[in-house]
Amino acid sequence: MPIRSLWRTLAVLAVGALTAVLLAPAAVQAAPRESRPVYSYADAVRESVWVDTGLDEDGDGRTDRVAADIVRPAEPARQGRKVPVIMDASPYYSCCGRGNESQLKTYDGQGHVVQMPLFYDNYFVPRGYAFVGVDLAGTNRSDGCVDVGGRSDIGSAKAVVDWLGGRARAYTSRTGGTPVKASWTNGATGMIGKSWDATIANGVAATGVRNLKTIVPISGISSWYDYYFAQGAQLYDGGPDELAGYVESDQAHCAAVQRKLADGSPDSGDWTRLWTERDYVKDAEKVRASVFLVHGMQDLNVRTKHVGQWWDALARHGVERKIWLSQTGHVDPFDYRRGAWVDTLHRWFDHELLGYDNGIDREPMADIERHPDQWTTSAVWPPRGTRTTTLYPARGTTPGVGTLGPHRATGTAAFTDDPSRGETDWAADLTRSTPDKAAFITPALTAPLRISGSSRVTVTATPSTASAHLSAVLVDLGPDTIRDYADGGEGITTLTERTCFGASTAGDSACFKATAARTADVGATVVSRGWADLGHHASLAKGAPLVPGRAYTMTLDLAATDHVVPRGHRLALVVAGTDKDLIEPPATRPTLTLDLARTTVRVPLSGGPAALDRATTAPPVGRTLTVVGTPRCLTGHGDGCTADADR
Repeated sequence: MPIRSLWRTLAVLAVGALTAVLLAPAAVQAAPRESRPVYSYADAVRESVWVDTGLDEDGDGRTDRVAADIVRPAEPARQGRKVPVIMDASPYYSCCGRGNESQLKTYDGQGHVVQMPLFYDNYFVPRGYAFVGVDLAGTNRSDGCVDVGGRSDIGSAKAVVDWLGGRARAYTSRTGGTPVKASWTNGATGMIGKSWDATIANGVAATGVRNLKTIVPISGISSWYDYYFAQGAQLYDGGPDELAGYVESDQAHCAAVQRKLADGSPDSGDWTRLWTERDYVKDAEKVRASVFLVHGMQDLNVRTKHVGQWWDALARHGVERKIWLSQTGHVDPFDYRRGAWVDTLHRWFDHELLGYDNGIDREPMADIERHPDQWTTSAVWPPRGTRTTTLYPARGTTPGVGTLGPHRATGTAAFTDDPSRGETDWAADLTRSTPDKAAFITPALTAPLRISGSSRVTVTATPSTASAHLSAVLVDLGPDTIRDYADGGEGITTLTERTCFGASTAGDSACFKATAARTADVGATVVSRGWADLGHHASLAKGAPLVPGRAYTMTLDLAATDHVVPRGHRLALVVAGTDKDLIEPPATRPTLTLDLARTTVRVPLSGGPAALDRATTAPPVGRTLTVVGTPRCLTGHGDGCTADADR
């Protein structure tokens, strides 16, 4: 059990023991285990405040104020009771919308919020929570400028958390107005959100702000450098200045901030001071809040490298954690596992914000989607017994198609960068010789292999030109049915019927379009990937031109995952150049020659090297290998849950 969880458990036990002593048996009542919808959503208080951030990012000579729209139950305040807060700080409330239906905030004639996007207010306000939707600085009704994860973004959201905790100033209007205090809340705050919103939750937690009790980041960024670059390789043909302009309400006053963003994020991929400011991983030791992390393992927008490095850093500092990993791309769990998600989130907030002992902290740490709508759990994640295991590539009988196994080999393999091809092409052509890749494949496995966590591929490569990019991809070679994450819905299909979670008003419905899994039958599945610019082999701080004909060694960090390669399938490593549509190509089109004696892949395997030995040992003569089928459902939740053994 993490240190902080242990202390929290001891504190709860101590309070329980003291209560038992002070109260007579007749007066003792069972502690609540679940908040109930006992308050009126129709009569909820709807108000707006503008919180002073203490910054003047737009340079107008006065400190910026950010808008916080509040929906809270009216009854507790009348009864002299205070409520906790669920908060979503977002740049998307006016420009782009939230959720699968791109909902925006709407307001009445007095400027009070009528529609708050998503279901959080509809569901949780009747259960005794306040919901606060914060317009990040520079967006919607807030002052300031968007600085894409920097001090303005994070500071504007943190200021609201501080105000809820009684440590900041707020007013009833954007300019002037009457000071207002958050007298209706006990200050206990949980932040939630997807994508940029989730990133803000990560960044605010990394400040160590006191009354932030928990965060629920869905598909969130943990370091903005890793959103735009992969070890020097450019991921997008654009930078944070363009993203700021996309969501900003008043670009005329924010041109100077956009220039700083552009100047601080050069296309070279060099790590600059701008990226240091936007790296939350380095500040994980400051995190006081618990973290319920949710991510799609096939998210090619916010890639799961963000998951692995953030999760590992939080673990090192004993932060209480929980995780869901789906087969989807950049998708909210409300749109792929709706009923289970609402129930789990409800119990999480009840535990973390209301202090209810509902047992969620004693349940398995991880939920992982193995097949569409079929989930497994792990008591801890990565599971106990997971060990980094080294595999080595070797030449095979077909040029460009080698073997992958536990023994170091010699020789070379070569490929030529072809920006017109990418990982799906490489996976489809694994067993064929193509000039754009080098592939290495294990024998058919005699036992399943579970990869849990982040892999690393070290290559020693000799380029033929002065610039080169590298891609490393792990592939499960064998037939399967997966969520079609490459489709526009990234693994889901939106239906016409609706399901309802919470109370509705005429202006804010609690009913949302249902979804279903969109699947694809495949012959190979990309498990994890990573990219790098070979010119940054020595340092991320400064790339350098390569000397053609000279060998360079570099380690590529692959995205975190949890995947079982079934018995009968094969595990493959692909090393190639530009990954089409996922990284930008280099200035040249090099041929790279790999030194196989100095090329390795280190994979976190459940069971470690012994599991690899079992899986790659030839079966007895006459024994036929078969591919495992769909796992059997062992629970009554209706969502295909099973439990993985923690080996």
